[in-house]
Amino acid sequence: MKIGIIGAGISGMSLARILKDDFEIEILEKSFVVGGIARTKDVDGKPYHVNGGHCFNSKFDDVLDFVFNVVLKKENWNYMQRKAKVLFRDNWINYPIEFSIAQIDKMDPDLAFNIANEMFQASYEKGNNLEEWFVNHFGPTLSKEYFIPYNTKIWGIEPKNMDNVWIEDEKQMKLPVPTKESFFRSLMDKASDKMSHASFYYPKTNNQNTFIEAIGDGVKIVTNYEVKNITKENNIWIVNGEKKYDILINTSPLDLIPNILKNIPSEIQDYFKQLKFNKVSNVLWETDGSLDMTWGYIPDPKIGFHRISNTGCVVQPNGRFCTQEAIGVVSYERLVEEGKKIPFLKKPIDYNVTEHAYVFFDLNYKQAKEKAISYLDSLGLISHGRFGEWEYYNMDVCIKRSIDLAKKLKEKYKD
Repeated sequence: MKIGIIGAGISGMSLARILKDDFEIEILEKSFVVGGIARTKDVDGKPYHVNGGHCFNSKFDDVLDFVFNVVLKKENWNYMQRKAKVLFRDNWINYPIEFSIAQIDKMDPDLAFNIANEMFQASYEKGNNLEEWFVNHFGPTLSKEYFIPYNTKIWGIEPKNMDNVWIEDEKQMKLPVPTKESFFRSLMDKASDKMSHASFYYPKTNNQNTFIEAIGDGVKIVTNYEVKNITKENNIWIVNGEKKYDILINTSPLDLIPNILKNIPSEIQDYFKQLKFNKVSNVLWETDGSLDMTWGYIPDPKIGFHRISNTGCVVQPNGRFCTQEAIGVVSYERLVEEGKKIPFLKKPIDYNVTEHAYVFFDLNYKQAKEKAISYLDSLGLISHGRFGEWEYYNMDVCIKRSIDLAKKLKEKYKD
């Protein structure tokens, strides 16, 4: 049985690697390189994460086993602690911010008291949108001071107009949600960040591409191959009128499927059109070396970018470079001007805009995604991965989803 996979990103290559000994596998990749949005660009020996900083860890044992025992041995990785900070009222304080009330207290005791009081009264109700979710979990004060302005910046839309379905599900948790007990212990200086990426791994080669390319070892990958149309005849999928597969799996952006799959009913096409995404613009900067953090989050709307990814403190030995990130298409000139507001950013080195960077969770998201994928399911076309499933997946969740899909395919099609 022959399986075709569209896209040689983390999801496509992980799935192919797991299936290659049981099926005939071929990946079709539009670019001349593999890795998708996780791939880094070498700039004078510096790993430029053109879509933000990618690191690896996982709460899933089968993902850790696959990565460290199949893809890249554990001795080939450096292990380090995340040291993230938030620029809060012109002061860098520790992330997660809700565990940094003592630092806020030194700036504004009344503000710290109000945040703490509301955290203890949190209802933890889901609410009808993202803003309500923040208020119900962190209280109105901290939501107003941090969560609402920061998420307005990173999504380009006010949280009251966003679905909260993406925050936590059976596949992953995207935000640290403290219990009242853990919040109390943080006040006693006895709690810490427990998310799976509070510590992480990065290849000893100082380049994430080492890991990314290793995923595809032994897999047939056809690069520089653009999929322009797909059809199904007599239960066989035909790509570009020439390549034939018993099973076809798409990991390319779900919203682009109508460009290659014809005769989609108009009412279903409307759902595809409702799928929205954000682009990301960023600049690679030389720093003054004083940047003592792995990530920096910037909620202040007067600063025209939302995050700093300090890859320079991830490589060994440490380097003096980081990436400044902003949602949408922001010009190089504007990003440089905004970067000058942060003293440790010294010299811009490179610039990039990523087309499909983040799935957009507006209030149409859930229905549009489910209807689009349900239609593809009815045709037998499997859509998989971060953009294939139209989800906000980290690298490890992409791998986990590939492990789970591979298991289903083996159970269904292998004797």
